[in-house]
Amino acid sequence: MEKDLRINSKVFSEGSKQAPNRAMLRAVGLTDEDFNKPMVGIASTWSEVTPCNMHIHDLAVAAKRGAREAGAVPLIFNTITVSDSIAMGTQGMRYSLPSRDVIADSIETVVGGENLDGLLTIGGCDKNMPGCMIAIANARVPAIFVYGGTIDAGKHNGKNIDLLSVFEGVGELNSGKIDEQELRAIECKACPGAGSCGGMYTANTMSSAIEALGMSLPGNSSTPATSENKQIECDQAGRALYKLMEKGIYPKDIMTKKAFENTITVVMALGGSTNAVLHLLAIADAIGVDLSMDDFDRLQKTVPHIANLRPSGKYVMEDLYKVGGVPAVMKLLHEKGYLHGDCLTVTGKTLAENLQDAPDLAAGQDVIMPMGEPLSKQGPLVMLKGNLAPRGGVAKMSGVSVQTHTGPARVFDTEDAAAKAVTNNEIKAGDVLVIRYVGPKGGPGMPEMLSVSAILVGKGLGEKVALLTDGRFSGGTHGLVVGHIAPEAQVGGPIALLQEGDIVTVCAKRQEIFMDVSDEELNKRKANWIAPPLNKHGVLGKYAHNVSCASLGAITNYFD
Repeated sequence: MEKDLRINSKVFSEGSKQAPNRAMLRAVGLTDEDFNKPMVGIASTWSEVTPCNMHIHDLAVAAKRGAREAGAVPLIFNTITVSDSIAMGTQGMRYSLPSRDVIADSIETVVGGENLDGLLTIGGCDKNMPGCMIAIANARVPAIFVYGGTIDAGKHNGKNIDLLSVFEGVGELNSGKIDEQELRAIECKACPGAGSCGGMYTANTMSSAIEALGMSLPGNSSTPATSENKQIECDQAGRALYKLMEKGIYPKDIMTKKAFENTITVVMALGGSTNAVLHLLAIADAIGVDLSMDDFDRLQKTVPHIANLRPSGKYVMEDLYKVGGVPAVMKLLHEKGYLHGDCLTVTGKTLAENLQDAPDLAAGQDVIMPMGEPLSKQGPLVMLKGNLAPRGGVAKMSGVSVQTHTGPARVFDTEDAAAKAVTNNEIKAGDVLVIRYVGPKGGPGMPEMLSVSAILVGKGLGEKVALLTDGRFSGGTHGLVVGHIAPEAQVGGPIALLQEGDIVTVCAKRQEIFMDVSDEELNKRKANWIAPPLNKHGVLGKYAHNVSCASLGAITNYFD
């Protein structure tokens, strides 16, 4: 049985040619008995650069213990992380999305180079999760994902606060609503310890998405980082990986088109981050599933938004955990016919079988609204198209009462210039603030515009100014914003031809985004447009020359 599990590795226990391999492995603690067991990698994203990942080494040790006791030989190795929240508003933010591919490539490289038989990955901050999942797809061995968990809520003046409270506090300070002392108090209490940002921001969106995809154990996505259950989950995940190898279940057996439809449904119901569009497209591409923005558009029209979670709602992931977690939400969605119950999962069971054991939502809670009384009858992630975004853009409309906005374009080629204009009160109600040349190639790296959007909200302009960009938005962003505008400015997309004062309309109802400029005029502008030089230095240079359009998931292996 044990030898049958050695899917890719050399049979180290046999033959003199393997003596050098065995010698090296003995040095790391393997014995004669171990050479007859499957060897699995535990990919840890432990790091001290962010609270999202500061506790993950202990989780990797717990996962290693479970895999070892199940019968495997587990080996921990590390990869990098970049903290989006720390990088936000700085030049460092350009490295965030590229880190997704660095993480994916590094994990795949170790699995392939070491001929590992299975893979368990543990992610914390935003790009760890899609990075781990792309690696799982490309490694082609039995695999399972574990989420490091959400942070506990901060407490201030009897209210729950989180990192977004700090970003919005900057805008409140700028508009005179609070003073420096109050902002510092919020800053000091917003992030009390280990774990990923607490609302339905990108980290918790992606953890929920991966659970809905069937690639993590039930409940894993909503268990807080500091909970004792998180250690237990990691131990169980190590054991589950061994069972996947026993049963010959591969990621391709789990990550099917129907599984991705389940994932999009859960993301819409929870009011997840716009980044989910980008990351799910990339994961689907890696596993070979035909997924497009049209699939998001189709499901958005049918799935109600039922989660009262930040950034637009009241609660954080910790609150959802206390009332039943993501499994309880999925159970509700499945009962109402929104999920494909026959999809296989890493438990070896179908989604429907898993949900039989899931808890019901707690009575009397208001974290998740009744299906008959949703926050919105349609999902909040709206796909937009028009002459400003022929290949599409993504808006998050949760908590936004304004469905149509028309106004003059205020055009900026850098985030810094736009932020200064907002801070200096140069942007007025009714304006359409445009930040361009920050797309995948142009950034390069497609940085997030949370700082600008949060300042607008803090100044009371969140629904009075439309913010458009070929860059991204944080999962913590809310307000009248449209990101992922494609084609991006760097490649001559229409957003590059927009001029100061052009009238722009964003309409969520009609799913349109357009500028009141004739085709003839746009052609004249196009003839005079010159592309800025691409970055040629280091990892950002490599990324700029290889990355594809946001409408394809900003993947780096798209060869036209």
